[in-house]
Amino acid sequence: MTQESDIQNQIRLALSEKGVVFRTNAGDFWQGERVYSKEFHQEVLINIRRVTGLPEGFSDLLFVGDGEVAFIEVKKKGAVVRKRQRKFIDTMRSLHHRAGIARSVEEALQIIEEE
Repeated sequence: MTQESDIQNQIRLALSEKGVVFRTNAGDFWQGERVYSKEFHQEVLINIRRVTGLPEGFSDLLFVGDGEVAFIEVKKKGAVVRKRQRKFIDTMRSLHHRAGIARSVEEALQIIEEE
């Protein structure tokens, strides 16, 4: 079965011919210094700190091209759009930006090309 990350990479590649595509990180995540641990025989993070990224629900991809922006939430077939993701898309559309759900390259192209 196709993974969401595979679909996202296909979309990023296709849209990069038409503009710039940013992969966004929403929500909270942990960041630190990566060092090699002799004890664990692998790299580990030290000096860990919590980092707040973009607001929860922010779309996976931000497309910028020729004076236009588009917000694209990538989902694999059958995956459910969360309430906050839907609200974010609805908010961007209410502000007259292009935004939507893409389960394929074709659907992502429709989002960036909509009038």
